[in-house]
Amino acid sequence: MSIKVLVADDQALIRAGFTTIIDAQPDLEAVGECGDGRAAVDLARRLRPDVVVMDVRMPVLDGIGATRELAGAGVPDPVKVLVVTTFNLDEYVYEALRAGASGFLLKDAPPAQLLQGIRTVAGGAALLAPEVTRQLVGRYATRIRPAEDRSAGVPLTPRELEVLRLIADGMSNAEIAATLVISQETVKTYVSRILTKLDLRDRVQAVVYAYRRGIVA
Repeated sequence: MSIKVLVADDQALIRAGFTTIIDAQPDLEAVGECGDGRAAVDLARRLRPDVVVMDVRMPVLDGIGATRELAGAGVPDPVKVLVVTTFNLDEYVYEALRAGASGFLLKDAPPAQLLQGIRTVAGGAALLAPEVTRQLVGRYATRIRPAEDRSAGVPLTPRELEVLRLIADGMSNAEIAATLVISQETVKTYVSRILTKLDLRDRVQAVVYAYRRGIVA
């Protein structure tokens, strides 16, 4: 079955471009599009897409508010949201992740990366571009991270903490494997254990958790 995608962006040309790219794929289907966050919430609840490709700055209700209503904590039957934005909106990255976004991409990403991002999020994994994570770290580390390291109260082994720190640094599984000289399958196992122990939905929530707890050096 095709992955159903809803596109929400206030720029008609971008919506049309995303829709065209998505519909050209045999495993993807654009089931709707809209230009504001309130319409995105209403359409998502009616059409039940597998993924909403969400812009941040939109009228009526912005992408962060829409994401919170669709995927935030306590939302029954949440919808997966892939936020797509530009670096000049990077002040919204952290808030979008806290709102429940499952992924974050830049608008200048190549089409193949957007398509893979949709598939990744639809499959239940998370997508956070390493450059977005590093931008987040550089700009907001002092604001979102407490002064002291509170990792002592985290129920993870030293190795799991090490993997969590590398995730929060924006490393992919392949990069973590190369850094720790272990296999990618072992990295996947560590990531799965971390999410289970901390009761986190996905890798994105793990990044936010790491900064809020002061785990990242």
